[in-house]
Amino acid sequence: MDRTLKALSLLLSYPSTELQSAMPDISAVLAVDPRVPPATQQGLSRLADWLATGDIYDVQEAYVMLFDRSRTLSLNLFEHVHGESRDRGGAMVSLLETYRDGGFDPVTSELPDHLPVLLEFLSTRPFAEAQEVLADAAHIFDAIRTRLDRRESHYGPVFAAMMHLSGTTIDSDAVAEMLAQPDDDPTDLEALDAVWEETEVTFGPDPNAGCPQVRDMLSGMDTPRPLNRSA
Repeated sequence: MDRTLKALSLLLSYPSTELQSAMPDISAVLAVDPRVPPATQQGLSRLADWLATGDIYDVQEAYVMLFDRSRTLSLNLFEHVHGESRDRGGAMVSLLETYRDGGFDPVTSELPDHLPVLLEFLSTRPFAEAQEVLADAAHIFDAIRTRLDRRESHYGPVFAAMMHLSGTTIDSDAVAEMLAQPDDDPTDLEALDAVWEETEVTFGPDPNAGCPQVRDMLSGMDTPRPLNRSA
């Protein structure tokens, strides 16, 4: 298992008291990985300390305000690729089948494209395979990192670490196109309800679906979805 990818998965998971108690071990794993630059390691250490020592309700609220109430910070990667397209449901099916084909059965209520779930799966795969998947999503990570830095969030270094692990050069044009979308206001609940209202995403076994490799399935990440200019 790639312990660094597993540690990053835990850092991006919804905070719990159990997770708080594990933060020293998580921080120790990340501090010794030479693939992560020292400056990013320091940022990850600060995040781990904040998660470990903060009031559990405060860190949970901060998590929800960032990742659950902001579409542009969504941890569901297909949101950034397919948006409201029906292709999203098919991509979910393919990803879930790929997990099962790899002997990975996520025990979670989250969707298959939830980043902590994907990172946990990638931690069980050869690093060369995991790196290709991270490279396909690197521009998404960079855009999210930029938005988090604007909000002075502790979570930015997690996305910086994934960019380093991807070993790729970021597509600046793709990042700029993503950042052209306005940031959500997590306190405007009426607007958020309107933004999130969409066709329900359903997925399940498809007898006609194959089991493509994760990288092939996520290759659509190389091109960001068009901006919604009707707003």
